[in-house]
Amino acid sequence: MASGIKNGGTKTSNLRSSFPKPKLQSTNTRRSLPVPNGAEAISGRVRVAVRLRPRNPEEMAADADFADCVELQPELKRLKLRKNNWDSDTYEFDEVLTEIASQKRVYEVVAKPVVESVLDGYNGTVMAYGQTGTGKTYTLGRLGDEDTSARGIMVRSMEEILSNVSPISDSVSVSYLQLYMETIQDLLNPANDNISIVEDQRTGDVSLPGATLVDVRDQQTFLELLRLGEAHRIAANTKLNTESSRSHAILMVHVKRSISNQDDDFSLESQDRCNLVGNLPPPLLRKGKLIVVDLAGSERIHKSGSEGHMLEEAKSINLSLSALGKCINALAENSPHVPVRDSKLTRLLKDSFGGTSRTSMVITIGPSPRHRAETASTILFGQRAMKVENMLKIKEEFDYKSLSKQLQMEIDRLIVENERQQKHYENETERIRLETQKHVAEAERNYVEALEEAKTKCQMDYMESIKKLEEKWAVSQQKHAMNGEVHKDGGSEESRELQASLLQKEINLRKAAEEENQNLNNKLIRLSKLVDGSSSLQEILEEESYQKKKLEEEVRILRSQLAELPLEANETRSYSGRGDNGKSIGMMNCSSPLNYGHSRENDSGERASISNLHEQVGLQKILSLLESEEANVQIHAVKVVANLAAEETNQEKIVEAGGLTSLLRLLRKYEDETIRRIAAGAIANLAMNERNQELIMAQGGVPLLAMTSTNAEDPQTLRMVAGAIANLCGNDKLQIRLRSEGGIKALLGMVRCRHPDVLSQVARGIANFAKCESRVATQGIRPGRSLLVEDGALPWIVQNANNEASLIRRHVELALCHLAQHEVNAKDLISGGALWELLRISRDCSRDDIKALARRTLTSSSMFQAEMRRLRIEV
Repeated sequence: MASGIKNGGTKTSNLRSSFPKPKLQSTNTRRSLPVPNGAEAISGRVRVAVRLRPRNPEEMAADADFADCVELQPELKRLKLRKNNWDSDTYEFDEVLTEIASQKRVYEVVAKPVVESVLDGYNGTVMAYGQTGTGKTYTLGRLGDEDTSARGIMVRSMEEILSNVSPISDSVSVSYLQLYMETIQDLLNPANDNISIVEDQRTGDVSLPGATLVDVRDQQTFLELLRLGEAHRIAANTKLNTESSRSHAILMVHVKRSISNQDDDFSLESQDRCNLVGNLPPPLLRKGKLIVVDLAGSERIHKSGSEGHMLEEAKSINLSLSALGKCINALAENSPHVPVRDSKLTRLLKDSFGGTSRTSMVITIGPSPRHRAETASTILFGQRAMKVENMLKIKEEFDYKSLSKQLQMEIDRLIVENERQQKHYENETERIRLETQKHVAEAERNYVEALEEAKTKCQMDYMESIKKLEEKWAVSQQKHAMNGEVHKDGGSEESRELQASLLQKEINLRKAAEEENQNLNNKLIRLSKLVDGSSSLQEILEEESYQKKKLEEEVRILRSQLAELPLEANETRSYSGRGDNGKSIGMMNCSSPLNYGHSRENDSGERASISNLHEQVGLQKILSLLESEEANVQIHAVKVVANLAAEETNQEKIVEAGGLTSLLRLLRKYEDETIRRIAAGAIANLAMNERNQELIMAQGGVPLLAMTSTNAEDPQTLRMVAGAIANLCGNDKLQIRLRSEGGIKALLGMVRCRHPDVLSQVARGIANFAKCESRVATQGIRPGRSLLVEDGALPWIVQNANNEASLIRRHVELALCHLAQHEVNAKDLISGGALWELLRISRDCSRDDIKALARRTLTSSSMFQAEMRRLRIEV
């Protein structure tokens, strides 16, 4: 029995040489900046495999006496189609799959090379063609719910794709469609039943923008999508197949993979960052698309028994398959015209035949000799398809979104580094300042002790002299009384001489004390110059300043680089800027009556920026950031709230929105020094309003402030807490409760810091409290000793009444005058040495109003007048 190779057949040697595997770009190959889409295309022929379906029960009964019409030679990759018992035609294919070939074998031969190409950035197509009932849907779309080994190409392809992509940097999305009666319908959304085809005029790429696109992260999600699509696919019962597909099913899988440059021989740490940012190439983004097409089976009407609407469906199916065959014929014969637009099927598969896609086709045939003509037509279709040459082209582009994200991360890293160095600089400066302050405090303490000692000695000598003079005077008076002689002129002269000698002695003592004071001041000045002139301190400050300028320059260059990116990168950066964290508020600082050290020129600009932020974002959103788990976000948010609280118009809104409660919660909950400092400053700003003062007291604000002052060591934190309590001290209604909850004790406890700013706030609070006490005592509301005197504030007041800092001295002088206005405090003031300070204030105070108040107080108090008469002192 002779057999020969038909003209339509292809020689084996030509088969293997005509389809070289494309040399894909390695993921770690270094690339220069030219556009990657300019890569050369690689020739690749359409691969065709033939699969024989086993006989079904009907064929076993009807064709029991007849041999199969085909004979497979899988080892030679040949197929013989019998004409009769003695003659046959032989055809060669890329792969011949017998009726016992497993689904895994079919996938590895037909689809796996295509899936690997898609993962490398190429487009790929897997297609099943054949007569109805020959197993196309079984080969492609079998889900394998009962038997996993029966899974089809669709399921296995998605398994391999998901196992080779990164869930962090890569993405996989799926569309599932059917072409029914020349209408493209969405199987995932049946309501979307007329999807149009859009063709890019520049590249020629075909897309379906109206189709549903679902992101897939796991295999289970994909299986549910396939079940949903199969439920909506149109099928019917014919004589040839009980579930004959009446539409072409098309599965589109879009794969996007980010490719990093791993062999770069430079790093962020070893190269100059300015140069690095300028030379950093954008990461590559590879976009592969896998199309799996389950074509509806070709059928002959008299065999399928189609009639009515099913007849119209069959005509539409045959017309679209005929149009596909014409296109493949034209491509195989290198015809100048390819009728792509004759059918929507050929338009969708434009890239699969003669385009840039890697295409693999499986043709399915049956063994029955009754369908020999349909089997021959299918085989010839596959033979013609094997002659079609595609030009494979990788689909990759620069990933500007990823580059934008990298640049944003680098900016954030530099900002953090800048803040770290700034913190180190502040800590070092604070350490040197504290060391200097310690020396200055020691010198001041020695000076104060010496001055107090001299002052005490002078007073004791003066009092002793007065006492001796009174004793002499008494003895003289008794002597004159006994002798009956009164020598007025002599006594007066003796008294004047004694007073003159005592006065001269007091003058000498005062001169000695002033000289000692001058010597101590000179020593203090020399010590300050010695510390300020330290060469090591100067070098540290210069180095820290240089590092800060360098980091600021790096941030500026990075921002400039980021601004030059395309619109896509800018959008990503804008999104990142609005995400986490809110970086835009990170650079603001509080500007309030308790400011953080910024100049007044900057205050107006910062408050304007924060006002704009308040209007754009909303107060409630800003307050919600106070509850963030990230410390940096909380710090920036509380800074903005503190700035807003500095404006009287914003204070009521902040309190109504729960801002005061949130700030008190930060004091109670967090141990972070920065958060507590800024929160205390915001509370101090809110405490300037009388209504807010009552709310702070009602919500337990004073115990929280007292606890914060006890635990804090930072002078700026203590300054904020002292400022808040000082504002509360100015409310007449809250004095008793303020004192009972430890407010006065906390205020006096903060003098341990000895920082001028802290002492200034303490003095202001004591002055406010004393003024309110004087007012209510004058009105007769609360008689009795001053609460300040009872809490032991008087020694500190007397000690700092002549403080060198004018602001501290002014507040203390005012407090002392208000305490002295209440007669019940006079005895404590006299015994505590405050009378001498009141006399000094009445004579030497630079403020005329305070000087007048001191004089009026001394002249109106009977106890002060009696003591001054006893001491022979006149106002």
